[in-house]
Amino acid sequence: MLFTPEAHESLADETWSAERVRTAIASIVADAESAFDDGWPTHSQDVDEHDDASRQFRTVYLGGAGVVDALHRLARRGFVELRRDYVPYLERSLEAQPDFPDEDAECSLWMGETGIRLVLQRLAPSRANLERLSDLIAANERDERSELMWGSPGTILAGRELGLDVTASIEWLHGQRDAEGLWTQKLYGRSTRYLGPAHGFAGCVLALGDVAAVSETLQRLAVEEDGRVNWPPLPGMRLGEGSRDGQIRTQWCHGAPGIIATLAYILDEELAVAGGELTWRAGPLRKGANLCHGTAGNGYAFLALLERTGDERWLTRARAFAMHAARQVEQSRSDYGRGRYTLWTGDLGTALYLADCTDGGGKPPLP
Repeated sequence: MLFTPEAHESLADETWSAERVRTAIASIVADAESAFDDGWPTHSQDVDEHDDASRQFRTVYLGGAGVVDALHRLARRGFVELRRDYVPYLERSLEAQPDFPDEDAECSLWMGETGIRLVLQRLAPSRANLERLSDLIAANERDERSELMWGSPGTILAGRELGLDVTASIEWLHGQRDAEGLWTQKLYGRSTRYLGPAHGFAGCVLALGDVAAVSETLQRLAVEEDGRVNWPPLPGMRLGEGSRDGQIRTQWCHGAPGIIATLAYILDEELAVAGGELTWRAGPLRKGANLCHGTAGNGYAFLALLERTGDERWLTRARAFAMHAARQVEQSRSDYGRGRYTLWTGDLGTALYLADCTDGGGKPPLP
């Protein structure tokens, strides 16, 4: 078995409706704007039971900068009109206590100052902010985490968007690739070699762009069954091995959906389609609608295959996941009595996926 059936649920039998999806996007945005109080409350699903649930995160992955970025992406594309100016909030966030003071996170795209400043530069560009971003990105050049969330792959993407010279970062990251074609992440006190986009190989390849033998490396590490493939989080592991709940990870951050969503353009087409077929066969995730480990993130594999193959069945599948994800957001809001206000684990990332399905194509919001 390439996936854990208990981790997934049956696809909702709901016909695609652009009007229904636009209404869902508007509802997510209206809820987020109404919940704003110099930031957004943290959802219980985004903290451990011993953490302070009253704290407000401000960075891109779990915090307000990611919410603001999603709101403005949707507004620029004409899906919503915003009621607030969030630039002052971003500016205040730069003066606040860091979200992760013990993790050397200052330069991180998703967890640190770099991400907040990148969103601010998009909304209110300034020379001073750009200079600080340049310094932060340069300081992350040789970060030994070698992954997208904390390390240089994320800041390479940010620097490239800003038109900064990230040649030194690119050359260093190329040099860290080992004889098996992978990168080692020195992360959370351990040395690991992840395969997915959040922490490992796929994120490094995305940042570098021009990397040899990507398809060959992933073909060698794939687990195949009946014309479908999945990948474990780490090479050499059995599917499901090492996970706390024993379930096989089949989501954006670990497993076939994220690898295909990130690298379909560079993979052998047969391999990419096999990963997409596994994602479709597994179905929506019970964890919820979000990007990182939810239904919307998995759906981006289908949009990537639409672009890779031109086959419209992938858009049909992406839209089926979109309808399901919209229902999951509504059900979660009913269950918890509130929305989940983050870009990568919550409702705002799902809204971006719904928008992309409406427009007929798109990619996850990286950086």
